[in-house]
Amino acid sequence: MLKKSVLALGLASVLSACGGGSDGDESPNISVSVNAGPDISVNEKTEFTLKPLGSPSGGVFSWQVVSGPELEGFPQEGEELAVTAPDVKGDSQVELKVSYTAPDGSSASDTLVVNVISVNLLPSAKISQTAPEEGTAKYADTITLSAAESVDNDENGSIVAYQWEMLEGPATIKAERTDQVTLSFVHPLLAEADTVKWQLTVTDDEGASATSTKQLALVANDQLVLANAGSDQQVQELDSVTLDATQSVTVDGQFGCLWEQVSNGSAVALADERACKTTFMAPLKSGNQATSIDFKVTVTDSAQRNGADTVNIEILPKPLGKLNDSGTTKCYNNTSEISCGNSDFPGQDAELGRDAVVQFLPKSGEGNQAFDFTKFSEEFEPLTAGATDFSCVLDNVTGLIWEVKEVTAGTLPNTSTRNAQNHYTWYLTGGANVDPGAANTTCPQNNHCGVQALIDTVNAASFCGGNNWRLPTYMELANLLDHNSSGGYLLDPNYFPNVPAEALLGHQYYWTTQTSVDGTDGKDANLVRALVIDMKTGNDVTRNKSQTAYVRLVRRYGEDDQ
Repeated sequence: MLKKSVLALGLASVLSACGGGSDGDESPNISVSVNAGPDISVNEKTEFTLKPLGSPSGGVFSWQVVSGPELEGFPQEGEELAVTAPDVKGDSQVELKVSYTAPDGSSASDTLVVNVISVNLLPSAKISQTAPEEGTAKYADTITLSAAESVDNDENGSIVAYQWEMLEGPATIKAERTDQVTLSFVHPLLAEADTVKWQLTVTDDEGASATSTKQLALVANDQLVLANAGSDQQVQELDSVTLDATQSVTVDGQFGCLWEQVSNGSAVALADERACKTTFMAPLKSGNQATSIDFKVTVTDSAQRNGADTVNIEILPKPLGKLNDSGTTKCYNNTSEISCGNSDFPGQDAELGRDAVVQFLPKSGEGNQAFDFTKFSEEFEPLTAGATDFSCVLDNVTGLIWEVKEVTAGTLPNTSTRNAQNHYTWYLTGGANVDPGAANTTCPQNNHCGVQALIDTVNAASFCGGNNWRLPTYMELANLLDHNSSGGYLLDPNYFPNVPAEALLGHQYYWTTQTSVDGTDGKDANLVRALVIDMKTGNDVTRNKSQTAYVRLVRRYGEDDQ
């Protein structure tokens, strides 16, 4: 691009007459111009010369960068300038403007364009091995190659990308990342010595690339089938246990497995003894001590070469404790019943505790789900599960013996001692008692209807072989509830018949020993309420001790038996 700028200053002749007039002097027009020179093309970081032309001579030239990369030393003045082209990452243009000021102060300007051509030096790709640090790599060693010594040969350049590619070598070699400064892979299991060849490609910030290769020696291994039975495990009785030999290693990655139990103890049945990943259920055991089972897996490769490994499974007692489960058999989401085992609603009651493993639990008697009851006569003789005439029930899980009420009959207070319809105020020897009330029509005693009177009468008779009958604690009574009962109340009707109808008192509340802190009598700070459990719903509520509720006595088997 060539531009010319001219500034013309015309000085008009001034004519004046004086007297007869006279010739006047005429000043000529004066113009100023400048020519920056033709546009030029130069390589980056090379020197070029600026040599403009200005008229009339004797003036001053001033240069500045209008657009494009900066030039060192600009703006500056000079009739002839030596300039170094900038270092650029791609072809660029620098627009320069020259201003010329003539001796008389008039000025003109012009521009030129310098096309700066990028000259990119190729990077250098270099590979070094950084691991293992000493000696020759062998099976299972992690081999690390590094491209950190690769450089961009441009002064202000940099490497922006790395790419590794395996050109030759065993197919079993795998590298997690091939786009990093370093490359790591594990020396494979080999029957014969081999080599692996890696190619590195580096790319600089101007898009230029260079490659390099490195070949490494790989050695054969003495053992060619490396069986891996997995880590030792600690599980609980009845847990599903997984045996996993899939991490075994062979030359070609192909193998089969055969599991066998090699230790003493309970024999277990594997789901598939020839599967590399199989399962079994941890067996129940006697006593509370942990036991263990050892399994051996034999791994065979495609060339019929073998290797073996063992794993120990320690089996701990399942912490079921001496408590009953709830009898719950169904699982639910937020609104409806679902199949148990749903991962979106895990850990439900039906999936946990005794009920979840009831099919594997031994029972001394019978009962719904994991409940285990035995019927006894009033003389404490064991009866069959089908017996219909029985007086107490032994809970084989908790060791508690429960009173079975007599059928509702007669009119209060003219009823039998343990009649189902009898109901009592909360009055216990040594308890935080309140006034037990006036002569009663609620139990077959004429002086009062307190619970202690029932306890004394039953113990005096050595009912069901014992004289340690008492009122149950809250947890003992709550632990008796069967939430899957079909009797219309939360007790198994086969073992706990004769529950009074709800219509008799408008409730099915049963007393517990637990005094509540909900209220006092206002005079001597006696606590006047105790906890009852509703056999209809399973809820617990507090009730004033001077009110009445039903009673089911309990005693512990083996304590003061007659």
